[in-house]
Amino acid sequence: MTAKLFSPFTIKGVTLKNRIVMAPMCMYSSHNEDGHVQNWHRTHYTSRAVGQVGLIIVEATAVTPQGRISPQDLGIWSDEHVEGFEELVGLIKEHGTMTGIQLAHAGRKAVLEGDIIAPTAIAFNEKYKTPKEMTKSDMEETVEAFKKGAARAAKAGFDVIEIHGAHGYLLNEFLSPLSNKRNDEYGGSTENRYRLLREVIDAVKTVWNGPLFVRVSAHDYHEDGLTAEDYIVFAQWMKEQGVDLIDVSSGSVVPARINVYPGYQVKYSETIKTGADIPTGAVGLITSPIQAEEILQNDRADLIFLARELLRDPYWPRTAAKELGVPIDTPEQYKRGWI
Repeated sequence: MTAKLFSPFTIKGVTLKNRIVMAPMCMYSSHNEDGHVQNWHRTHYTSRAVGQVGLIIVEATAVTPQGRISPQDLGIWSDEHVEGFEELVGLIKEHGTMTGIQLAHAGRKAVLEGDIIAPTAIAFNEKYKTPKEMTKSDMEETVEAFKKGAARAAKAGFDVIEIHGAHGYLLNEFLSPLSNKRNDEYGGSTENRYRLLREVIDAVKTVWNGPLFVRVSAHDYHEDGLTAEDYIVFAQWMKEQGVDLIDVSSGSVVPARINVYPGYQVKYSETIKTGADIPTGAVGLITSPIQAEEILQNDRADLIFLARELLRDPYWPRTAAKELGVPIDTPEQYKRGWI
């Protein structure tokens, strides 16, 4: 049986050389608080490209200064950010790796000076400040910020855009009834809670024709929250809007105790992939090449998103190829060591 992990995957004219994706992971390394790419980002991401990852998705990148998780987050709210990302994209692509960027707004989980915003004025927990409830004007400005961020990402040369709708950040806050208590057309019913994400997707697609992913938290881990079955409906709507793949994570919209184990989120990916008939990415304590191969061979996901495992081993694709008995492209400079 051919190893599916190392088979190419084409989506909207962009071909990944394998199914290994570096999941977006915040580095909190823009130390000047201006959102610009630093040497750390150049080294960090390019190392994984040398390691032969198929797609690298740059960490949550704020579409507004107010939308940063921390003051050290990367930003794409200004045209001045484009040059740094353009350089980063070039460094990654030199090694045959496709590039993506996750556009994000932290909502009520922003840890910043000044006001923060959310669908409803409820703090995440006692350690976070209480956000301001968003006005219609706030929402219009946020949608426009995602659109402008997408246009800048296109100008920088990224191959894929991912919209961050997970982990308790702004768009996830609108989707979940645990954090969205609005009484207007943006709250209440499932369709209303989806409305802001719908508007963001539509706006992004006016300036972006490439592959579009959305990351979701497919389980709230709360008796009154959402489950993967609820996300089938959201995924169907996303598919109708032209979203190409759902990156399926879980949790973090409210504090919760989560029973984690290897591949604990794969079942959510499988539920959405089957229920909505849309490609998905699986993520969460996937560490073994055999584990990754099982997920793909059994059609539980289309891509394998690796996070902490790629922090531990930038050359994980080589490790996986050796274990699965698959030849892998080798950087010319490393051939003596990669035989």
